[in-house]
Amino acid sequence: QVQVVESGGGSVQAGGSLRLSCAASTYTYSSNCVGWFRQAPGKEREGVAAIHIEGGRTYYADSVKGRFTISQDNAKNTVYLQMNSLKPEDTAMYYCAAGPGQAPSCPYPRDPTVYKYWGQGTQVTVSS
Repeated sequence: QVQVVESGGGSVQAGGSLRLSCAASTYTYSSNCVGWFRQAPGKEREGVAAIHIEGGRTYYADSVKGRFTISQDNAKNTVYLQMNSLKPEDTAMYYCAAGPGQAPSCPYPRDPTVYKYWGQGTQVTVSS
């Protein structure tokens, strides 16, 4: 069983930055794609970024391209989401999830049903 734990959420003003962390207990074939999702009240869960742990290829939703960066530290089994130029519309609960995928990229990075292991979420609030 793979466990993932998010941290790093908080409240910032528009234009500010936050870095989210996703620590995994281990990475296996069933968990080598790590994605960040977000869900605002009344809205569907949205995949914002993903990375393949072995292949290194990344995915970004159009809404965050150029502002968010996903990266990994394999020594720490941790994936980061650096969020810059934050906007009020980025306000949501952010979730980290891990799922299977064959290198070098995650095949369905935006599809939450592909991911098997989920964290509890961390709140990000951006004020105008």
